[in-house]
Amino acid sequence: MMNKTSTRTLTIGAIAAVGVLALATPAHAESEVSEPASFTSAFTVMATPDQVVNPDGVVTPGQEGATGTFTFRVNSELEIICYDITLNGVSGDYQSPAKTATHIHQAAAGQPGPPRIAFPNPSPVGDGPRTSSGCLQGPFTTGIMANGVDTGDGFTLAQLESGQSGFAADSHTASYTAGVVRGQLTAVPVGGVDTGAGGAAGQADAAGIVIGSLAFAGAAAVGGVVLHRRRHLDAR
Repeated sequence: MMNKTSTRTLTIGAIAAVGVLALATPAHAESEVSEPASFTSAFTVMATPDQVVNPDGVVTPGQEGATGTFTFRVNSELEIICYDITLNGVSGDYQSPAKTATHIHQAAAGQPGPPRIAFPNPSPVGDGPRTSSGCLQGPFTTGIMANGVDTGDGFTLAQLESGQSGFAADSHTASYTAGVVRGQLTAVPVGGVDTGAGGAAGQADAAGIVIGSLAFAGAAAVGGVVLHRRRHLDAR
């Protein structure tokens, strides 16, 4: 398992020299970046164990009593997605064939689907709340290959915005490999009185979006997310 706290490009493997870097770095590798000044859309997810399905589409409940709250803020013009993820009641280590165990899948409710974006796993691993937040800029990779192509290859945030109901967020553990919790993305307003941000669409204060999104999802109990806290990337 690899843990790091930085804003460096998320790539796998050591690169010996800059000359080799140009040849060896994947053509598509997302970077952790600073939060943009505006967003084009925002989404929230209330993830629960009963929404989990296995790769065959069979309902495979995750960990009883576990919950997950995912808030995503998107700037599709810059290809940046900012995330705030909180898992509660989750035990055990993460496990996934992807490069991390926390994802957005292109999958309608009750259906399986490929991961399109892999996020740093919420930490710390233990019995308490696990959190992860930051911003990633595409192109995106997942580490899962389908027909010789990474399932994140070619995926854009404009696709996410145009079909959010067909996307789900989840996380996977060693005991619940199909998913410990899962939930569908739901669009929430960007700015304006609906989120308490007080700005026009696309010009919202990030903290206001997060607070409004959590309230929209009924997740006030997991509030207190600090947007600019240090991000710990736990990649398997």
